[in-house]
Parts: sequence; structure tokens; C-alpha cells
Amino acid sequence: MSKFVSATLIATALLMLSARYSSPTLAGTCASKCGPRSIQFKPGQNIILEVINNTYSSIKLQKPYTTSPITLQPGQKLQLEQGDGTEPNISLLFWNEAGLPLKATVSKANFATLRVEFRPTWYAPGDRAIYILDDGRVNML
Repeated sequence: MSKFVSATLIATALLMLSARYSSPTLAGTCASKCGPRSIQFKPGQNIILEVINNTYSSIKLQKPYTTSPITLQPGQKLQLEQGDGTEPNISLLFWNEAGLPLKATVSKANFATLRVEFRPTWYAPGDRAIYILDDGRVNML
């Protein structure tokens, strides 16, 4: 009987201590920790892709089923107009000619321009594609 009483007392003490030190933020929203908002365009909007090569080697760009690979020299800036808007989904594939990993930073330069800046990175495999969905969201692959 004494073992049952002592086990009950220990269990009660543990429950009271855990209730006393519980944090009310566990059930909160991510309002302060959601991270940056994703880039999004209006569905069907005509957009311009502005790509900038900030690396020390050439980069190849290709819009699948639309263009053959385009070479972007170091320091070069290029604008690709997407005539049919965000419908259907748009993909832009890119790779470093030397096989080095790339870091692509995307930003919304203005209402209708998606700016993509390429930089070298040490983290393999790096970024490889930008995918603009028909609902206007921009994903990095």
C-alpha cells in the first residue's frame, strides 16, 4: 500500500510541476516566426524574368520546350519576357557550365518583373530551377 501511495504522490507532483512550467506559446500561431512571405504574381499576369549572372563563370539558361539553352556571361543581365503570363506553369532551368553549384536569389523588382540573381555557393547541389505556378506563386527547386 505504501508503494501505491508514494507512486501516486510522485505522479501528482510531476503533473503539477509540468502544468506550472508549461509555455502558452506552444499553441500560438506563427505570426512572428513564419519567415519571409513568398513571392507571388497575379494569376495570368504577363511577367518579365530578369536574370543577372553574379558569378565568375558562364551560366546556361533554358525555358523547357520553348528555348534552346542561352549562355549568360559573368556580369551579364538578360530579360526574358513571358508572353502568355503565368498560365501555363513557367519553368526556368539553369546550370553552371563548369558544374559548380549556384545560389539563385529571387525578388520581385516591380509589379511585373521577377529578378533572379545567380551567385556561387559551396553547398552542392545548389539551386537548379525556378518554377512559377499558374496561381502566381514562385518556387525554387
